[in-house]
Amino acid sequence: MLAAVYHGPHDIRLEEVPTPQPGPGEAVMRVRAASVCATDLRIFNHGHFKIRGDTARILGHEVAGEIVAVGEGVAHLTPGMRVAVAPNFGCGVCRECVQGNNNLCPDYDAFGITLDGGFAEYMRITAPAVRQGNVVQVPDSLSFEEAVLNEPLSCCTNAQQACRFAPGEAMLIMGAGPMGLMHLLLARYSGAGQVIVSEVQEHRARLAAEFGADLVVDPQKEDLKEAVLKATDGRGADVVIVAVGSTALQEQAVELAARRGRVNFFAGLAGGRDRACVNSNWIHYGQVTVTGTTGSNTAQYRQTLQMLASGRLSLQPLVTARRPLWEIGAALADAASGEHLKVLLIP
Repeated sequence: MLAAVYHGPHDIRLEEVPTPQPGPGEAVMRVRAASVCATDLRIFNHGHFKIRGDTARILGHEVAGEIVAVGEGVAHLTPGMRVAVAPNFGCGVCRECVQGNNNLCPDYDAFGITLDGGFAEYMRITAPAVRQGNVVQVPDSLSFEEAVLNEPLSCCTNAQQACRFAPGEAMLIMGAGPMGLMHLLLARYSGAGQVIVSEVQEHRARLAAEFGADLVVDPQKEDLKEAVLKATDGRGADVVIVAVGSTALQEQAVELAARRGRVNFFAGLAGGRDRACVNSNWIHYGQVTVTGTTGSNTAQYRQTLQMLASGRLSLQPLVTARRPLWEIGAALADAASGEHLKVLLIP
């Protein structure tokens, strides 16, 4: 089969590799769609601590497709079944895993990182992932293109649940990239009373308005704090999502939160620039909660797939480019350009 194989930073090659066969407890999926994530770009540019220098790895963790074969002992998956795969699974026995937080397992595995992922024609799904419920059936009413975006949507859900976001509340989203816009769509689906988006790039600001933001602010042209306070009758935002990896935005976010507001550092920071100096006095006197989230657990992945299957939340507008697998280089360039939202590979 054809696969895009990562050999190191800036070194990804199209190769013919053996088509995987399922062992006991395993399944093999024909990949129908895979999405390029910011994590894939970071790995391509800088590597990953879980991918050793001499390891060749098929990237791609936002995937959906059809089961084509199952191994001995697999009864709940059958050939022809349309599925999406939650990419992260834990050891199954540590404290985080038994509490349902498999995304926080200190010894996690992930397709596209520690295991071969979906930038290929076929993907082997290991026995622990099959056993732990990472393979989820996709209803016929849901396209593979939308199903593949369920993984980043579940990450947004993790963040908004950590912020205890409630219907009728005001949310400020800092950054209108693909994830910021996904937060916007999710907030609207969840009954937000008001959504404010901060974005400096004109075309992304325009998209935020088209996607339903009540107010879009360019912080380079107007005072963001003043705009937020005016829009919220002087209270500030109940929830602030920082969807850009910036210490300056993290610091500012705390001061834009209302009393008893909740702030989520959704985007991670680059190594060496991972310290923010926040207004801890406002956290104290305003009883502000600051949270951070990474990935999502399998329960959240299943929850958001049901949201998409309902038809009341559509992520289709986020798909702005499609490439065949053999155009992996162009797909990575599209995703890195800032001109596109979600870029799909269709093997």
